[in-house]
Amino acid sequence: MSTYREKLSILSEMIAFAKVDKTVKESEYNFLLGVASQLGVDKETFDSLFKAEAEHIIPKTRADRILQFHRLVLLMNVDQRQHDMEVGRLHNIGLGMGLPPSAIEQVLTVMHRYPDKIVPPDVLIGIFKAHYN
Repeated sequence: MSTYREKLSILSEMIAFAKVDKTVKESEYNFLLGVASQLGVDKETFDSLFKAEAEHIIPKTRADRILQFHRLVLLMNVDQRQHDMEVGRLHNIGLGMGLPPSAIEQVLTVMHRYPDKIVPPDVLIGIFKAHYN
């Protein structure tokens, strides 16, 4: 399990990603608040991350990096709209975490096959497994 600092980093990265298009929609805020709750971060601390970013910590394990990438894919699609800058930013975040570029591209392509562009976790994991083998 992630440390508290790592959890704040996860949320901070997600908030920065949500702000890419200069606005955080209510659906995005609610999604982020749900993630914060799952991570055990209280609302006051969560809201403070909108004003001051937490220290950036790349998730240690491959599984944690894939999970964070999946969270970001879900966040990008929660408002039912994708902007080119979001897709580009997501791609760069994935690369920054050391994820295989071909797997990132495949996820970004495959998501269009699913309702609301929500890639099922088993499909996402399968994509990354294939690229790590």
